[in-house]
Amino acid sequence: MAQTQESPGAKLQTLWTRLSPFPGGRWIFSKILGWKIPYTGGLGATIVTLEPGHVKVQLRERQSVRNHLQSIHAIALANLGELTTGLALVGAIPESIRGILVGLNVSYTKKARGTIESEAKCEIPEVYEPMDYRVDAKIRDSSGDIVAEVYAHWRLGPVPEKQDIK
Repeated sequence: MAQTQESPGAKLQTLWTRLSPFPGGRWIFSKILGWKIPYTGGLGATIVTLEPGHVKVQLRERQSVRNHLQSIHAIALANLGELTTGLALVGAIPESIRGILVGLNVSYTKKARGTIESEAKCEIPEVYEPMDYRVDAKIRDSSGDIVAEVYAHWRLGPVPEKQDIK
């Protein structure tokens, strides 16, 4: 009997829908995500909005993400933007498409201090063969000023058909 496999984005959305309405649910979801993605989990970001193709993530300034200038480190901002674009993309692609990050460009415009928020929106094109697709994240401080922009370059392609081995 054939088994249908739920896409990673659908699995994330199901977990989000179950946890986010409860007090501390967004924090718990973010911790689970951090366990699944250990490097990014060390960032300590909290998912605020998770919809297919639209994600908001908050990062609060603290010692572990600070640089010598007493602001949020440039690489922490890049990591936050990559996480945001990845969640927006993964949440939007069907199980028949897969994506992998192949490039990242970051533009820093202002020192990042306090609690910052990263937002990414994307619409998935029709994918019939491997193609490159850019997803942008804007990272803003609490006054709404852009502190960084992340341009994530993803390679999208159809998931190869699985061959039955006999």
